[in-house]
Amino acid sequence: MRILVTGGAGFIGSHLCERLVEDGHAVTALDNLSTGVASNLSGLSSSANFDFIEGSILDIELLNELIDQSDYIFHLAAAVGVFNIVNNPLASLLTNIRGTENVLEGALRRNIPVFITSSSEVYGKNVSDSLRESDDRILGSPVTLRWSYSEAKAIDESLAYAYFVEKKLETRIVRFFNTVGPRQLGAYGMVVPRFVRAALNNEPITIYGTGEQTRCFGHVYDAVEAVIRIAFSPDTIGKVINIGNDFEISINDLAQRVISETGSKSSVVYVPYEEAYGDGFEDMERRVPNIELINQLVGWKPQRDLSTMISDIAKEMNSTN
Repeated sequence: MRILVTGGAGFIGSHLCERLVEDGHAVTALDNLSTGVASNLSGLSSSANFDFIEGSILDIELLNELIDQSDYIFHLAAAVGVFNIVNNPLASLLTNIRGTENVLEGALRRNIPVFITSSSEVYGKNVSDSLRESDDRILGSPVTLRWSYSEAKAIDESLAYAYFVEKKLETRIVRFFNTVGPRQLGAYGMVVPRFVRAALNNEPITIYGTGEQTRCFGHVYDAVEAVIRIAFSPDTIGKVINIGNDFEISINDLAQRVISETGSKSSVVYVPYEEAYGDGFEDMERRVPNIELINQLVGWKPQRDLSTMISDIAKEMNSTN
């Protein structure tokens, strides 16, 4: 197939592009390099089945030109990262909502399938034991800008689902839960690469808040396998599906695991949320995915554990130093 990947130079997007080319597809990656990195795609530079276009999903003329040459769209382009969202809320909202509208409108014009990537952020402050795709969203005030990413992703999902229901457009929606691995940047608040980088340099590991908040981390290689299975299955059309690992760990324990597994001499320091993000910041105390639906639909389960994630991130960081 001829496939367009928006956000193709990003962390997950670049790994997806590699997998799609490996599977025999002709792939075009579109990325404005605001958070993506061109070097993420260096392994594909010699492939006759790959093109990289630097540009924005807000550029409708360019986007439609690329859609006209495509049979399938993976839409990963988005403003990401807590720091990025809090510091640039307006640009983030426009990119995440208007950009998705542009993609869906272009896909409908050609009547080609769209794969929409959403986030576990849509669940907000819901700390249920195991978050199912149908569970309620619990959010703070709309003027707490920390929630603007959650709001935008929820609107993206509603748009995509409405296109499926009303226009019969073939859409699929996935929610990523804390995906980590090689190429992920710590600069935007991504906790695992930030901890690993500090540990490798024997610098203090900074935890925001108390560290008692818990998360579940999934390897990007597992996530890409899940994306491929979902994208090309007839059973997943019109569905919203969690992609994540249900192994839960506190941020305090994560810091100690990183220190132990990298043989680091790092200490741990704590910074209050207000100091890191400004007044009124809210975090989620817990976020655990229920992954029964994805297993039921396409037989997927995560294969890689936290030790592998830490090791793979550390290897890449050591190789680029």
